[in-house]
Amino acid sequence: IIGTGIFVLSGHAAGQNAGPAVIISFIIAGFASALAALSYSELATMIPVAGSAYTYTYATMGEFVAWIIGWDLILEYAVGAATVAVGWSAYFSKFFAACGVDFSNSWTAPPLAWNETTQAVTVQSGQYFNLPGFLIITILTILLVIGIRESAFVNNVIVILKLVVVMIFIFGAAKWINPANYDPFVPPNTTGDWHEFGVGGIFAAAQQIFFAYIGFDAVTTAAMESKDPPRDLPVGIIGSLVICTVLYIATAVVLTGVANYTLYANDPAPIATAAGATGQMWLQIIVTLGALAGLTSVILILLLGQSRIFYSMAKDGLLPSTFAKLHPRFRTPYLPTIITGLVTAILGALFPVDLLGNMTSVGTLLAFFLVHVGVLILRFTRPDIPRPFKVPGPGLSWMIVPILGAAISVLLIAVSDVTTIWRVFAWMGIGFIVYFSFGFWHSKINTDPYSAFEAAATQEIAVL
Repeated sequence: IIGTGIFVLSGHAAGQNAGPAVIISFIIAGFASALAALSYSELATMIPVAGSAYTYTYATMGEFVAWIIGWDLILEYAVGAATVAVGWSAYFSKFFAACGVDFSNSWTAPPLAWNETTQAVTVQSGQYFNLPGFLIITILTILLVIGIRESAFVNNVIVILKLVVVMIFIFGAAKWINPANYDPFVPPNTTGDWHEFGVGGIFAAAQQIFFAYIGFDAVTTAAMESKDPPRDLPVGIIGSLVICTVLYIATAVVLTGVANYTLYANDPAPIATAAGATGQMWLQIIVTLGALAGLTSVILILLLGQSRIFYSMAKDGLLPSTFAKLHPRFRTPYLPTIITGLVTAILGALFPVDLLGNMTSVGTLLAFFLVHVGVLILRFTRPDIPRPFKVPGPGLSWMIVPILGAAISVLLIAVSDVTTIWRVFAWMGIGFIVYFSFGFWHSKINTDPYSAFEAAATQEIAVL
């Protein structure tokens, strides 16, 4: 879970939306994620295979809703990887700057910027191309085409590394906190744009940093491997979210305490900037190296997940079969991997981190909204399906979780800037056109959700 939200987007959320009150924003986002995780877990344990939201939705709610989720995930993974790449580039530059080597912004920062006032993209003078961001995605794409497998050991090492880096930052920079930087804790809104500070800014920041909690589904993906899902899932999900929320809050306290929040307004590497503000070069170097390693793993996982989504949807007939072809030598889905890498690299090279991050968060919130609705519907339409894990609550009180979760998802989407919402829904509109012009007519499985459930039970649906 620990990655882009804290290493990249926390600075923008504090500097342009919430100020020191970004601490409250992390709590709101964490609560929304906990509700989503509970609903997601119920869907995850309803079918006896490991998979993703696309697989679970296909099996429980049918093909059309699964298409919406899958198309949404394509946006989430692609734009998410581009967001991380922009942050990776910023930490790359910060590391060399700490070592006495300064790179020009002309080739290390995206040429486009997002103007909050005019709600429009502007061109940055003297900035042409984010070369480090482009190259890191290109290199990882090549590795994925050649063939690289997920390793539980390597993933665990990287997770531990990220935790250690965050802890080093918290304890290493805490002594340089200046209480004056917390005043005002909730900066007043003086522009008339309710996204900028005040109470509205707190919720706008929560929507942005929701990105920080993406990843809890890794726990639910292995749900059926658990010895006791009803016991282990809540502990694993809520436990991981509580730990991350505590670390995020502590990081936000230090981040906004060592320097004034305005310093981070347009900074895609806020943790490195805060470490540098302490004057401790060793701290900045360690934090920057750790962030680079952690963000590299996040990009890799997102690119891998993206190609798997394409592959699965193509295997189910919803996309052209070309996307399901494996490389004759490397046995990898090379075409979707190359397309994903190319598009993502271009996005990361040209667009700013805040614009990309907002789209990722809105897309994810939309997917979680559908998951909450799915849990509500299936409890009444398919009570016969075994559920090793259920959203807790006696009687009908369990409905509080999906209803509240759906409401918070809608609220956080609503506080996004209007242009971001339109971009996401335009993407979904394109998805509907693709589905009704191709996917609907080439589907290999009956679109009826009951048939889809049976297919999943026998693993006929392409599982991620």
